Amino acid sequence: MLKEKREIKREKKKEKILEAAAELFSNKHYHEVMMDDVAKLISVAKGTVYNYFTSKEELYFTIMHTRMESLLLLLKTKIESEKSSIDSLRAFVVHLYMFMMKHQKFFLIYQRETLNKQNSFCEDLLSLEKQMKVMITQIIAKGETEGVFRKVEEEFAISLILGSIYGAVQRGINNNMPDETALKEKEEIFDFILHGLYSGFNNIKELPLKGKTIVITRTVEQSKESASALTSLGANVIIVPTLEIVPPNDWSKFDSVLSHPEKIDFIIFTSVHSVQMFSKRYREIGASINYNRTKVVAIGNKTSSYCHKNNISVNIIPEKFSAEGVIEALSKYNLKNKVIFIPRSAIGREELPKGLKDLGAIIKSVPVYNVSIPSGDRLKENLNELNSSDIDLFIFTSPSTFENFLQIAKVKNPFQYFNRFDVAAIGPTTKDAIEEKKVKVKILPDEYTIIGLTKKIVEYYSNHKEIV
Repeated sequence: MLKEKREIKREKKKEKILEAAAELFSNKHYHEVMMDDVAKLISVAKGTVYNYFTSKEELYFTIMHTRMESLLLLLKTKIESEKSSIDSLRAFVVHLYMFMMKHQKFFLIYQRETLNKQNSFCEDLLSLEKQMKVMITQIIAKGETEGVFRKVEEEFAISLILGSIYGAVQRGINNNMPDETALKEKEEIFDFILHGLYSGFNNIKELPLKGKTIVITRTVEQSKESASALTSLGANVIIVPTLEIVPPNDWSKFDSVLSHPEKIDFIIFTSVHSVQMFSKRYREIGASINYNRTKVVAIGNKTSSYCHKNNISVNIIPEKFSAEGVIEALSKYNLKNKVIFIPRSAIGREELPKGLKDLGAIIKSVPVYNVSIPSGDRLKENLNELNSSDIDLFIFTSPSTFENFLQIAKVKNPFQYFNRFDVAAIGPTTKDAIEEKKVKVKILPDEYTIIGLTKKIVEYYSNHKEIV
């Protein structure tokens, strides 16, 4: 225990020395800083500093190495969580900018000091810097392969990207930029860089959502996917996750239905989440369904696609992606005493089960997932960005996303809060839930999908251009 306490004390002392040295190196050139200066700044003997670092060079490069490793780990983690090349580019730009704004002393050292190429530490630092350049190179290459980014000379593109970010950081430091402004600035930097790479930006008029800030409220995964469609059209997208998908409290009802799969005539999958959770539990209990006998209904092309990925044959995709559309599609069948299994959310609405029951079907509606509100810690950064931005549009994709947002953002008077913004709903059920709170929904798609909603948003803003 004593040894552990000594180690903790030693690490704290080391960190204090590093912070003092970073302060000096950020204000003076390398050759102007002496070990005596570091010792005086924290009121210790020069020998104490030498107990931790054998030379000024070691002290200098330890500062650089520690921060560079932290930066690389941050960028790697953020980029790996993204699917599209545009979102990967955004993650790189935004998080590099915010890291440098947070660690301004490190940035000033990084920018101002010329590394001594004969130094034994230099090779290591150059290797770390190269890793960062490889990250952006891979993002650009992926975007070019996908046809999203135009062909560019790599070294030239990397220099311009890093130069834009570092120039913005230097400007922020010089102007003593507050955190709220930096949050807005990061999106402008990304927008500027994206314009240089994106293959569709041949003409500024091709960006129908340019200058629009749009808030998406779904799960994190869904929001990122939806954001890609909007950012490619020029929008700045803020993600505020309002949903977290968790397993139901009890699987007994589900297991009971699957214990007699031969009695199931139809299965209706209402969302990708229902397919995901159904498939997971299905495999866990070793169930087996004869899809030659049991017909599968999938609401939406995405849900259908996810069924196929899980080796579930889809027989019916309703023309309308709604409860009304499903009832209309199944009304063509004789449903008298037919068993229809609906694995769905624990808070699913009753229009679908009721409508099918009226057609004579026996309904087995079973929760396969619950929708909860994400924890406050995960939302803090998102809400800070939301509160410091000029919002044009909120997108809600279910009644739950709307109700949960009211809780998360602590909206007591929805009418007053949303009166300043445009509001879009993915379908009539969501629209009705929103308008029950006296909030006007201005955008409703003809096709109840994100693609359909995106088209409607573009159409809406094309017809509502501000007269200057």
